[in-house]
Amino acid sequence: MSFIASTPKPPYYAVIFTSIRTEGENGYGEMAMRMVELAQQQPGFLGVESAREEVGITVSYWADLASIKRWKANAEHLAAQKTGRESWYASFKVRISKVERDYGC
Repeated sequence: MSFIASTPKPPYYAVIFTSIRTEGENGYGEMAMRMVELAQQQPGFLGVESAREEVGITVSYWADLASIKRWKANAEHLAAQKTGRESWYASFKVRISKVERDYGC
């Protein structure tokens, strides 16, 4: 992904997923694309931005906390989380933030 998400006027929520990958692909790229496709189908999803180098950072945007909770509990997403903990990530951190203000050009 190489675009900036178009988000509505705040407030809304951001889920910030920061990770350090393990060695090897092991199906990661395909699953990452599938998770974006699946997230886009979830009620309350607003957009996503991602950068992957030494540290991977993916930020997804959501209308409300209930939407984030539903996404976290999605069965296919739960399976990807399990594989991530077991195979893809040496370490990771999830942060959930309320966006009060945004601006840009």
